[in-house]
Amino acid sequence: MFSFSSIKNYSQFLSENPDGCSVAVQHYLDAIKKNEHLNAFLEIFSDEAVSAAKLLDANRASGKPLGKLHGVIVSIKDVISYKGHKLSASSKILSGFTAIYHATVVEKLLAEDAIIIGRNNCDEFAMGSSNENSAFGPVKNPLDETRVPGGSSGGSAVSVKAGLCMISLGSDTGGSVRQPADFCGVVGIKPTYGRISRYGLIAYASSFDQIGIFSNSVDDAALVLEIISGPDGFDSTVSQKEVPAYAAEINGSEKKYRLAYFKEALEHPGLDPAMRSAFESFIKKLTALGHTVKPVDFELLEHVVPTYYVLTTAEASSNLSRYDGVKFGYRANVPDADLTELYKASRSQGFGKEVQRRIMLGTFVLSAGYFDAYFTKAQQVRQLLSRQTKQIFSEYDAIISPTVPSTAFKIGEKNNDPVEMFLADIYTVFANLAGIPGISIPLFKHPNGMPFGLQVMTSHFDEVSLLRLSKQLIGYQTEAGGQ
Repeated sequence: MFSFSSIKNYSQFLSENPDGCSVAVQHYLDAIKKNEHLNAFLEIFSDEAVSAAKLLDANRASGKPLGKLHGVIVSIKDVISYKGHKLSASSKILSGFTAIYHATVVEKLLAEDAIIIGRNNCDEFAMGSSNENSAFGPVKNPLDETRVPGGSSGGSAVSVKAGLCMISLGSDTGGSVRQPADFCGVVGIKPTYGRISRYGLIAYASSFDQIGIFSNSVDDAALVLEIISGPDGFDSTVSQKEVPAYAAEINGSEKKYRLAYFKEALEHPGLDPAMRSAFESFIKKLTALGHTVKPVDFELLEHVVPTYYVLTTAEASSNLSRYDGVKFGYRANVPDADLTELYKASRSQGFGKEVQRRIMLGTFVLSAGYFDAYFTKAQQVRQLLSRQTKQIFSEYDAIISPTVPSTAFKIGEKNNDPVEMFLADIYTVFANLAGIPGISIPLFKHPNGMPFGLQVMTSHFDEVSLLRLSKQLIGYQTEAGGQ
């Protein structure tokens, strides 16, 4: 009976089993079929995965050099381009569209012998915090199927938690990897903006978007991050900095860290009392273990969500203007309509309500009469956030906070109140506004039975400290038997 615990252990399994990749692929195909009701996948690449597994098994038997992700089974969010495969951003507007090139991350995965098993359901165009905005129906949380898995990368989080793949790639514009990781109880990392190429990622808000990783462990996330990061001639915003050997470097000696937390975040009335209590207890534990943990004033907390939504919707309004029903994707059937009417009909029928809401909001804040009042002001707040963030990291190694203010909520619970849904991002959007790396690690269990995690953030391009500290913190909870 095949089971997966880590990439390291899987590699050992492959060394002892000549048909190991084929066994693993069949295991996951069976698991996906058994869990179809979770709606985590939009498409399964069954025949392709089986063929790839047979080839990798043959290569291993013949003694050929093996990639760092040899046989590792990966799923990808339906916003990442995989040549020759459907790509829809979970939207009707892209119905029938087939990707014509590989995203850079896909190229890098395949170059290291990974097997891509399917594409995951998500909120339409990555706009949402619950995975209820997909044109293909909501994804269900495998821990409680009456609850959401989080969004927008809900299908990716579920595919890892439910044991439908080993690793999954999502995208994080304001918490879309970290929030579903928290709701589902897995590791979810968003690296520094520019650490991973965005080439082949469908754009939502270009100055915020970043590809992220879901995994069962920090070690696995570190290895995948090491492989998919780095310069890319197709993305002018990607960093030219050398990529550290994350997988090796996070196994350093135990260090005592200087940790900050936002006093306003812990005192926020929207934070669940049980989660606040667990966070406070964990701070005491860290202090007792020799770490320095101090509150810092962060008066801009109430401004991060409106700033985020002003800027991201403005960028979305621009980015999504290309979907017009003419060049590709869905086209409305409106005989005798002129071009403007065709555009209106195609976009009205092709986009879901949440996407329409954000396009309209973005168009409004960019309009001549309101540009300075909203967009320019939001950019100024973003600059203030950036300066304050640099000041904090001049004194501290990391910032810790709750990932979300509550555990996974019921499907449909927040559908009639978009503002309440937006406020669920209060702790995660900060990292995207500042461009810093963040991770959600599963540490706690709520009295209602659902998991919740801790968010850790470090300075720009300091993913080594982020991963090393996260591994250390998980170790503390494991030793104590969790909470």
